[in-house]
Amino acid sequence: MEFMELLKRNLPSLISGLGVTIKIAIVALIIATIVGLILGLMSISKSKILRGISTVYIYIVRGTPLMIQAVFIYFGVAQALGARFDPVLAGILVLAFNAAAYLSEIFRSGIDAVDKGQMEAARSLGLSNSRAMIKVVLPQAVKIMIPSIMNQFIIAIKDTSILSVIGIKELMQSGQIIVGTTYKAFEFYGLVAIMYFIIITILTLISKRVERRLVS
Repeated sequence: MEFMELLKRNLPSLISGLGVTIKIAIVALIIATIVGLILGLMSISKSKILRGISTVYIYIVRGTPLMIQAVFIYFGVAQALGARFDPVLAGILVLAFNAAAYLSEIFRSGIDAVDKGQMEAARSLGLSNSRAMIKVVLPQAVKIMIPSIMNQFIIAIKDTSILSVIGIKELMQSGQIIVGTTYKAFEFYGLVAIMYFIIITILTLISKRVERRLVS
């Protein structure tokens, strides 16, 4: 009975935290998809400079933990610039630029998986390299990339829990605050885990449905 009363009192806070988690994830993933696609195209470019920039970026991001990236941007970069970042904005940027590095590799491998003859055939019809990529290669590559892209989206949603380290009151930190005041760690951390599980399961089902539609 006591727990139900605590749940009724604290559920709005958890739902609010879940809303922040979803908002950060959606905005970050939109940015990550755009940046990741640009980096992916840079990595297969004929320009050594563009390939070099993409390679260095990917190595740095993939070679450092997300938590370090979060505190570096929120505390380190802000201090160096003599400014103060909004925690949510910092969280979105951290998650976006982290996911972009992984998505760029997905885009690169997906594009490479398309038969080279497709690009040559498109060019022979008079399409420019960029238009051939957009109209011919990318649509075919998307079918190959969808499972990996959706998997990265799921990982990004899980990664939002790390952003509590910079003070964002997302789902994880909301749970931590409630546990700190109620001392009901098992119950409320369990509830937080269930909420993450529900969101991830929904996204996984959507992913499978999208994948089936593209394949059929």
